[in-house]
Amino acid sequence: MGNFLPAAPAEREAQYAALGLSGPADLYRDVPEAVRLDGPLDLPAPKSELEVRRSMEALAGQNVRFSTILRGAGAYDHYIPAAVSRIAAKEEFVTAYTPYQAEISQGVLQSIFEFQTMICELTGLDAANASVYDGASAAAEAVAMCRDRKRTKAVVSGAAHPDVIATIQTYCFGSGMEVVLAPAREGRTDLTGLLDDGVACVYVQQPNFYGLLEDGAALADQAHAAGAKLIAGVNPATLGVLEAPGAWGADIAVGEGQPLGLPLSWGGPYLGFMAASQPLMRKLPGRIVGQTADAQGRRAFVLTMQAREQHIRREKASSNVCSNEALCALTASVYLSLMGPAGLMQVGEQCYAKAHYLADELCKLQGVKLRYPGPFFHEFVTDLPDPTDVLAGLEAKGILGGFPLKGGLLWCVTEKQTREELDRTVAIVKEVLGIWN
Repeated sequence: MGNFLPAAPAEREAQYAALGLSGPADLYRDVPEAVRLDGPLDLPAPKSELEVRRSMEALAGQNVRFSTILRGAGAYDHYIPAAVSRIAAKEEFVTAYTPYQAEISQGVLQSIFEFQTMICELTGLDAANASVYDGASAAAEAVAMCRDRKRTKAVVSGAAHPDVIATIQTYCFGSGMEVVLAPAREGRTDLTGLLDDGVACVYVQQPNFYGLLEDGAALADQAHAAGAKLIAGVNPATLGVLEAPGAWGADIAVGEGQPLGLPLSWGGPYLGFMAASQPLMRKLPGRIVGQTADAQGRRAFVLTMQAREQHIRREKASSNVCSNEALCALTASVYLSLMGPAGLMQVGEQCYAKAHYLADELCKLQGVKLRYPGPFFHEFVTDLPDPTDVLAGLEAKGILGGFPLKGGLLWCVTEKQTREELDRTVAIVKEVLGIWN
């Protein structure tokens, strides 16, 4: 890389000295020796295109494709209409990039504006940004939005997704913000004794990681009584049937947009959405697209309220988000447009009904019971003997079972599963557990 560095050797030496480093190797001194590369990579000899294709196909052949997926835990196997990928794959969308020049970027600006509008309608809040990288980073960015000079503490529900909690903790470590985990009592958030005048925000997930429905309005009231903001992490697939977070008091709503027409894709790329009430609109990170009129009075779209760090705020910015997931956001918009309110409601109703059917049937088996009482949406936790053996038995029959938790499984059912698949699942679990009556 030496030829590509603009600084002269003497300048680089001065920079290392100012940082207290002896050279470039010291930049990696916090990386354990055991994981450092101490020699050249052990790469095979160059191959022809045909040989590379054969090697890649052999690797791809090792992937296991399940005919039935009963696992969620943050990424969900929903049905995606064929038109979604067909429309989103149009060349003019795939090649779109940062829409700085509004006069030549009206198409991508409008697509982002429509996405923002749909997110506001789903969440019941006043403004949404153009998206961020994923649901976990959206949650962490929302926490950063709420910090001020006097309030530097975030209370995070212990019933939230562990990866979201870890991401919030990582962001807050870098900014010096304190994170307090609220315990989960019988699977739900308990804020007792945790709210004081130093708390900037409370983050809760609805439904939470265990699939349970929280009392969002009560949690919002508790947060607001302490002068804190309430951040709701929501699954957008639930918002066709569940009350919008803005309606029950959330100041900010964030979430993972993957259920809105994005395939599982081995973990990404996904989509983080963010929406906020009007008083917090100027604190939303990233891009916001607004509608205006041009010199001839025609409808036009522009980037608006730009307070991004590389523009005017710089070191005063609370976020370093520099981009957005425009193609994923467009895909979500296409999905929502095709489904419509009635279609999204039907997805939610089917998820709810089928999940409760599976839960009821599983709990008829000896030794299987729901871990937590109360209402849930389309995920639930069962305690059962030998969860590892159960998962192995299901996998042998082409079924991906629930997400393993200590002593149990976190199951998920979407609209894709049929009653026959669910009955077959119950029969396999029964067989693995040795229940013959």
